Amino acid sequence: MSNRLINWFKFASPATFYPLAEKIWRWSTLIAVVLIAVGLYMSFFVAPTDYKQGEGYRIIFVHVPAAWLSMFIYLVMAFWSVVGLVYNTRLSAMMTSALAPTGAIFTFIALWTGAFWGKPMWGTWWVWDARLTSELILLFLYLGFIALQGAIDDTRRADRAGALLVLVGVVNIPIIHYSVKWWNTLHQGASVSVSSGSSMSSIMLWTMLIMALGFWAYSIAMAMARVRCIILERERDTTWVSELPEVRQ
Repeated sequence: MSNRLINWFKFASPATFYPLAEKIWRWSTLIAVVLIAVGLYMSFFVAPTDYKQGEGYRIIFVHVPAAWLSMFIYLVMAFWSVVGLVYNTRLSAMMTSALAPTGAIFTFIALWTGAFWGKPMWGTWWVWDARLTSELILLFLYLGFIALQGAIDDTRRADRAGALLVLVGVVNIPIIHYSVKWWNTLHQGASVSVSSGSSMSSIMLWTMLIMALGFWAYSIAMAMARVRCIILERERDTTWVSELPEVRQ
């Protein structure tokens, strides 16, 4: 058991993780392209028309997975922030920084597609609904983290400040998730639940899950690509970086 832990901990070193990140990036990119292509095809050509919302409901196949990923990525950032603060590992802060832009993109997509869905369904692009407002706060948390990282010159201080901001903001995630239960909101409840199952047809559910897995693979691919760039930037004065073929060129 101890040997296995040692083997896993060796990847906490940027030098060891760098080549592994390339392999993960390549496979995740391939998986993301395939799953998203299949998911989009099913969204437009396989999933049936909803008897209440018509064709306009199809935007949920992008909106819902994007909303899921916006929250999940922030939780992963919180995990890496805790690991970085407790164990003081450099890679943890790098992973947190690498995940933030993708999380911000998915949060923006969730808000944007939600507005497009809300206009024909609610008659307005935006309402200060509990779910929408807390999701908007999540976007500000992502952007605030990115801005804070860029505003502090000292890398260690920037990493610590960013980690603390992420951990403070993580309280917003359960607010987003339970907002439709805690408050009388315009936003509809969850169509997919672990406890109560799904109110959607099986083909709609499979389409949504395939899109979610595709977005997940995309998030991993982007995080791996971005963390490799961060590693090269932060470790540029080390011997192992100077010996990399891509750096020599």
